[in-house]
Parts: sequence; structure tokens; C-alpha cells
Amino acid sequence: MRVFLSAGEASGDLYAASLVTALRARIRAENGNQSLEFFGCAGPRMQAAGVRPIIDLRSIAVVGLVEVIGHIPRIYRLFRKLIRAVPQERPDIAVLIDAPDFNLRVAKKLRGFGVPVVYLIAPQAWAWRESRVRILRRTVQRLLCIFPFEEPFFEKHGVPTTYIGHPLARLVKRTQTRAAFCAKYGFPEDRPIVTLLPGSRHGEVARHIPALLDAVQRIREGHPSTTFVLALPPGFNPNLSNDTSRFWERIRASSIQIIEGGTWDALAYSEVALAASGTVTIEAALLGAPMVTFYKVNALSWMLGRWLVKAPFLSMVNLVAGRKVVPELIQGDMTGERIAREAIRLLENADERQQMREDLAEVARKLASDHDPMDAAAEWIERIASSEKKVYAG
Repeated sequence: MRVFLSAGEASGDLYAASLVTALRARIRAENGNQSLEFFGCAGPRMQAAGVRPIIDLRSIAVVGLVEVIGHIPRIYRLFRKLIRAVPQERPDIAVLIDAPDFNLRVAKKLRGFGVPVVYLIAPQAWAWRESRVRILRRTVQRLLCIFPFEEPFFEKHGVPTTYIGHPLARLVKRTQTRAAFCAKYGFPEDRPIVTLLPGSRHGEVARHIPALLDAVQRIREGHPSTTFVLALPPGFNPNLSNDTSRFWERIRASSIQIIEGGTWDALAYSEVALAASGTVTIEAALLGAPMVTFYKVNALSWMLGRWLVKAPFLSMVNLVAGRKVVPELIQGDMTGERIAREAIRLLENADERQQMREDLAEVARKLASDHDPMDAAAEWIERIASSEKKVYAG
């Protein structure tokens, strides 16, 4: 079986790599002689799992309605390269993971080639850009969603949907003790840790780092013994972007410990996490890390986008909880002063940290399932690949 995969950011890279492992185990158990090949738009985790990259997902990771404009020619060239590979490689099935701005366009092309499509991680059409539902309805054989409230929404709109549970609920875990973690990176075990999580894309990091560095300075004034950790996804190279490379000396000069690929341990042992709104907030919730969430985009993107968003919260943790569990500092509210104020409040109040941990445990329970979500996804992919006829028109 030949499987086309396309992910567009660090979280999708993680999910896709886990899916590859689950598919291999399933095929091996049922038919040890069947070959299995993966290729497509792949990040470092997918490539380590054996996915052959046609293009690298890090080259298309851009967020924001306006920010993407300058990258359109390059992304379009990569898109065309990826699509050209489809009739050459002749996949039995395509699995698209998140990244709807890119992958919904890929889905349209795949439909033209007659390739059956499974979409993993639903676009947030319930929050904004509901028109994406029509594309899903026309192009995918099965939408696999990871939040319980998504299945009834998409089914209501005619998209064949299955809720499989959140993959992170089974994936996220600490890998070492606090003592081993601190020893590995060379900081004292008995000091409070604050972890900075500015995002997985270069543009996000560049927009968020100035306010985070300001917050670090403010927190240090009253809490000089605090250890600050900057957690980045595997393979993050600041020199790939002028926006991020220009901040690197300031980060190093601030005595912030940079950790690449060790986010879960950093979160597990943080007194407070300062986290960009996104998948990492779910990771923090599953590890019980008290957090302050934030996000900032280009001012024009914000002006255009805020009128389109229908969700009551922007943090997924708050959306799953159905109430405000963690602070959200969005756009103009995301300043070093505001971040520091919220972080200091949590650092100085053990009862508030404990209450937030209990609220986060409730979120974790809502995301848990009695089966492995990746096994459920693998079952659907195998079923559809076996039943659908490939045409390869064009």
C-alpha cells in the first residue's frame, strides 16, 4: 500500500509519525507480506518514521491572513511539486493532517486524480470560515476529528465524520525525573522553572519573542532565582528565517536555556508555562502545567480575522473546558507587562496553581478515549484504501 501524507506544522508532524507507526503495526499483524510506503509533505518526525519527503513541511509553515502573502510564490512552487508527484507515485490513499489553508487545496487536486482522501484533524470550521465544510464534503471520504464537539457539527453539515479521541492524550508523557531533567541541562533542581513556548513556526516565534523577553526581565526582578527555558520543536533552525535569527543573540544574552525536542519534560516540571495558543496548550494541559496563553498576528490579519471568529475562546484548553480555565492574552493584550503579571500571580500563589491543575485535569479527562486514536485512524485508512477504486485522471 502506498500512502500519500501531507502535514503542515509541528503538531501534524507528530501525529503523522504516530500514524505511520500504527499503520505499520496493523498491516504487519494482518498481512506481513504487504509492502507499505509513505511519501509526501513531511517534517523531521515523519522522516524519522520513514516518510519520504517530496517537500519539507517546515517550508510551508506560515500563519496569518496577511503574513502568508509574501510567501505565496514559494509555497505555490512547493505545492505544484507535491501535486506533480501524485500521478507519478500513484498512491492508494492520501491522508491530510491539519494545515487546512494548504491541505484543502491539496484535497481538491487529489479528488481530480481519483485518490481517496482521509482528513485527520478537522479544520476549525465551527469557529470560523465555515465555507471549508463544502470543500470537505466534496473531497474527503472520511474526516477524523480529535475533539468531541466536532463530530456532530460536521455530520450536521454532511461530512462523513468520526471522533477518534485526541492523539496527545496517549502520546504526551514525561520521559525522565525532574532531577535527571535539570541535570541534563545544567540548572538547579530546587528552583522554579518557567517555560517559554513561542510557537513552532518562525513567524510566530518572531512575533512573540519580544514580549516574552520583556516578561522574563520583569519576572526576574521579583523572582531572580527562576530558571527560564525556551522550548522549541525538533529541527527548529533559527537561521532559516531572518525574523528569528535576529532575536537569537538577545535570547542567549538573557540566560534562557534553549531546549529543542524536550518540550514535554519542560512542561512537566514547570511551575508556569507561557504558551502560544495552539497544540502546545493541550500538551501543557495533559501534563498539568499551569499556563498563561497568548497569541499575536499581523495587525491587518487581526482586523480582518476577528470579525470572522465565532468561538467564545481562542485557547483550545478553554474551548474544551467550556469556560475560562487559563488566561488568554491576545493581540494588543499580549505585552510583556501583562504576561509577567499573570505569570507572577501563579508563581506566588500555590493555591491558584493547584486549582488550575485540577481544571486542566478535567480537560485531560474530556480528551481521553478508551482506544488508541491512531489505531482507530489506521483502521479507517486501511478500510478506505481497500474499498475505494483509484482512477488517476489527468
